[in-house]
Amino acid sequence: MPFDPPDRFNIADYFLTDRLAEGRADRTAVLTADRAYTYAEIDELANRYGNLLLRSGVRPEERVLMALPDGPEIVAAIFGTLKIGAVVVMLNPHLRPDEIEYFYDYTGGAVLLVDGDRAPFFRKVAEDVKAAGAGGRAPRDVFVVDGPAWLERLDATPPDLETVQTHPDDAAIWLFSGGTTGRPKAVVQTHASFANTTECYAREVIGYTEDDITLSVPKLFFGYATGSNLFFPFAAGGATALFGDRCTPDVLLDAIERFRPTILVNVPTMIQQMLAAGGLEDRDLSSLRLATSAGEALPAELHARWNEVVGVDLLDGLGTAEMWHIFLSNRPGDVHPGTLGREVPGFEVRVRDDEARDVPDGEVGWLWVRGASRALGYWRASRKTAEAFRGEWYVSGDMIVRQPDGIFRYCGRGDDMLKVKGKWLSPKEVENCLVGHPGVAEAAVVGAENDEGLVRPVAWVIPSSPDRRPAADSLEATADAAAALADELRAHVASTLASYKAPAVIHVVTELPRTHLGKIDRGKLRRLS
Repeated sequence: MPFDPPDRFNIADYFLTDRLAEGRADRTAVLTADRAYTYAEIDELANRYGNLLLRSGVRPEERVLMALPDGPEIVAAIFGTLKIGAVVVMLNPHLRPDEIEYFYDYTGGAVLLVDGDRAPFFRKVAEDVKAAGAGGRAPRDVFVVDGPAWLERLDATPPDLETVQTHPDDAAIWLFSGGTTGRPKAVVQTHASFANTTECYAREVIGYTEDDITLSVPKLFFGYATGSNLFFPFAAGGATALFGDRCTPDVLLDAIERFRPTILVNVPTMIQQMLAAGGLEDRDLSSLRLATSAGEALPAELHARWNEVVGVDLLDGLGTAEMWHIFLSNRPGDVHPGTLGREVPGFEVRVRDDEARDVPDGEVGWLWVRGASRALGYWRASRKTAEAFRGEWYVSGDMIVRQPDGIFRYCGRGDDMLKVKGKWLSPKEVENCLVGHPGVAEAAVVGAENDEGLVRPVAWVIPSSPDRRPAADSLEATADAAAALADELRAHVASTLASYKAPAVIHVVTELPRTHLGKIDRGKLRRLS
């Protein structure tokens, strides 16, 4: 059921402090390669972080930037910030200098928390912005959380802190759009939203329990992981396993064997890489009771391979930062590969045309969704807010189909859909077909105009065989290898789909460009096409 918050409500209590009141203080909350942390220890560390932020002058509603790897420090930073009524703004620690400068200026963050490895990069940008003196903004303080100065102050800081009783509609965390069509926009999300999706999705669909241990491919700065790998297990009294290393198939599989998670928070790209690497049959995945997939569409062919090799329920779903987290999902024991499943309880999803009229089942239309996890809007983007938030509804820009059985299928972003020879073409359909070929590990399809100004589909593929991949220092494979694979793939698509859906050009590459959230950067591919 939708969450009905009290008049004063702070999710630092809902997700963390309440576990102590329930008698779970000594239960494991966070697992790392070094040690396990109890709920009491995480709460104490969060209190110390909150007290240090207060002493540095951070006030309620100010933004606290954090560019931290996954570990107890970012967990303490999140809850310490929330406890003092400030707003959490998590950044990818591996941003480029120009991206760091953008986020500094756009967010107006009061302070930054960063680790020693990345501190020189973030600090230099802050110093350059201040030295330029041309109206750019940078945090007034940069704190290195594993540096001696911070650690010394942390040890001397009181471990007790009373949580500020914020309003349920106060901003709690800023989440960012993928940035595939421009600079990322900040989605201002409330305390109430995070609790609502926890009640509707985590409790009613996934069924998190105190015995669950979660492990995630995406890092905590990504809203999908913030929920599935921190807030949701904490709400149930379970545990999260965190590692700061870059996620590769070997790193992930080693972590599964070390931490013994029950829930794996995954994404299609890593699922593909795990299966392509081989050897899954020789790894111990017996602790898993289910895995989730989100962030990008999960091809049915890839899902079928997972089922064949791993055999654990893989729940594909769709969510957005604007309606925080998942509102369409498959369910344990009720999985339909190639689909998004059904509405999460507490959310209503409609498929509508350009005039906001409901379309019949089986027809493609725009996704409209409403529920109690709706964001306040986009930061400093009133026009985009008005376009996307219409009364109770959020219009996502995604195109979907509702089947007669109430199951939804994803077609693609509206700005990714192509009109080819007068007919709608879903890039996802072509990508799924390409991935179904044994020679393809990953694929992306975008639209590009030919010399006559007509749109045609263009594919970018990563071969599954190392022998057919381009050299590491080359954008594309050799001409002969690329042409041979392209011919195979065109024939494969033509034999499976309507002829107009076959890519006019197929690029064979070693990698695909990605956004700060790790999604395929389709805007860049369109420019390259």
